[in-house]
Amino acid sequence: MARIAVIGAGMGAMAAAARLAVAGHRVAVFERAATHGGAVRQLARDGFTFDTGPGLLHLPAVHRDLFIKTGREPLESCLELSQVDPASRHVFADGTAVSLPNASRAGVLAALDEALGAGAGERWSELVGRAREAWDAARRPLLEEPLWQDWRVLGRDPYPAVRRRGLFGRRDKGPTTATLAEIARRELADPRLVALLESHALAYGLDPRRAPASAAVLPYMEQTFGSWYPRGGVRALADALYERCLARKVEFTFGAEVTGIAEKDGRVAGVELADGRREEAAFVVAGLDPARLPGLLGGREPYGADEVQPRTGPADRAPGRLTVCLALRGPREAGAVHRTVVHAPDRAAELAGVFGDGSGGPRTPCVRPTVTVLRPDDPTTRPDGEHEAVTLSATVAPHGPVERLDGAAVEEAADRLTAVAEAAVPGLRERVLWREVLPPADGEAIPAPALPGQEGRFLRPGNRTRIPGLYAVGGWSHPGGGLAHAGMSGALVAGLIVHGDDWHGST
Repeated sequence: MARIAVIGAGMGAMAAAARLAVAGHRVAVFERAATHGGAVRQLARDGFTFDTGPGLLHLPAVHRDLFIKTGREPLESCLELSQVDPASRHVFADGTAVSLPNASRAGVLAALDEALGAGAGERWSELVGRAREAWDAARRPLLEEPLWQDWRVLGRDPYPAVRRRGLFGRRDKGPTTATLAEIARRELADPRLVALLESHALAYGLDPRRAPASAAVLPYMEQTFGSWYPRGGVRALADALYERCLARKVEFTFGAEVTGIAEKDGRVAGVELADGRREEAAFVVAGLDPARLPGLLGGREPYGADEVQPRTGPADRAPGRLTVCLALRGPREAGAVHRTVVHAPDRAAELAGVFGDGSGGPRTPCVRPTVTVLRPDDPTTRPDGEHEAVTLSATVAPHGPVERLDGAAVEEAADRLTAVAEAAVPGLRERVLWREVLPPADGEAIPAPALPGQEGRFLRPGNRTRIPGLYAVGGWSHPGGGLAHAGMSGALVAGLIVHGDDWHGST
């Protein structure tokens, strides 16, 4: 039984801590904030509550496995989990709207045909079918195993090239596609379907003009495994995981900033805290951006030159998320949809505003961005039936000390989101009692899931480092961001510590 120090109490870190504790280790978590959950946050005020991080859960099997493996109580005994149906409603630039049923390929096909015209559903279905091939090819090395030493094999995009008819009826293999935007234009044609596909990438802070075609697995995962909502919000999942850690005797210390990782005889020996304490540990699990590790190691690099490197520097920062929490007077109307995505009328302007136009000049925020509107039918989120809690969010350009917006600019951006959201909530502005605007904190960004292709540029640093006893977990490490991927990251780190660095996966 070893003493293990975990830096941070995010979802991936807590997933690793719970699994390690069940394996018999003594686990201590040091979190510099005042609470657990990392990016899975919640705002509470005047009887209203709002998820200010992820609003829905996908791939719930990851957390079901976590709860089964760490105790006799399954996930559903710890929180009430239900499917969201329809999974989403999309309002496009031309005013067309479509509601997509949850986890039903046939239902999605029929809905798209009815809303967008005959053939739209089939084109979408064919693309999702090819995304399934990419999912099947990459799932094990990308999600279920530690990052391969020969990670460059994942630089090839598994998304299959489309076969087209050539002369005399021959079927010729089309050119290999490089980006999500390319397959969107070539395979979908309809700008509304293109917007539907690219919105999945944008929600994770991915530029569809640069993201590999394998990013098509994002809508595939959602459509195949469904969208789920825990009663009380996604924060309830973080609370349940925290309680599971406590039940497994994991120790938490909040307000404890780790300022250094101690080493002895060539391996980690514990962590150093801002208050001067040193906590001894045989293993250290770092639930933070691996780019911060050299600062905790006295400048020592935890990854070799031939490994996937952490993202560093302003040019590599990922976009953030602007969130607007709205307390509304009046009840949620019958038939209201849990999630509506209102698409930007000018896709090029939006992408240039978030990711830049390639010239290196300043980014001009899009006047009417793509806005996600969350309206959970959950009585725990509102003071009574005569009120409603609504959350708006949009992906925005990387945010830090240089790009920090002043209060007026933040409020102006919130006004734009609210105006766009009226397409999902008629009369929205007249119903607002109050609002809270939450811009991304300095340097806070959206970690996207790891993706194969593009010569490995969308992979994340491995969970094991070259320093014995030091492991990385969470959205900026393998296999990347998102609630499900965080759970997978925790499982991989626990497996490496329990079974050794030659462990290859769960099966």
